[in-house]
Amino acid sequence: EVQLVESGGGSVQAGGSLRISCTASGFDFDEALMGWYRQAPGSQCDLVSTLRRTAVTYSLDSVKGRFTVSRDKAKNTVYLQMNNLKPEDTAVYYCATRRPPVGGTFYPTLSQCPAYEYLGVWGQGTLVTVSS
Repeated sequence: EVQLVESGGGSVQAGGSLRISCTASGFDFDEALMGWYRQAPGSQCDLVSTLRRTAVTYSLDSVKGRFTVSRDKAKNTVYLQMNNLKPEDTAVYYCATRRPPVGGTFYPTLSQCPAYEYLGVWGQGTLVTVSS
């Protein structure tokens, strides 16, 4: 079964750090383009970062210099390290990938996450809350 399972969300004060994880199964993780989206209450869903193998292929301007995406091939896991968190980073964070062999598209903005019409595989979402 193709699956993504997230973990590591929680609450933190502004300026703090969190690392969220997304563990994959059921597909060729090493070759998959992996991405993180986030959606704050009442807001659109924004693409935060994408990673192809070890190369970052997209990063949201507002998180550049603060968030780092990486992957551990041995653990089939992709991480989002979030430093210097701000209240505006509060959101549900989702990892996503294309469903093989159908494919899919990482759009920078979606009206709602998850969006299975664009990407076939989503994690369950993990809430990150940053207090001021």
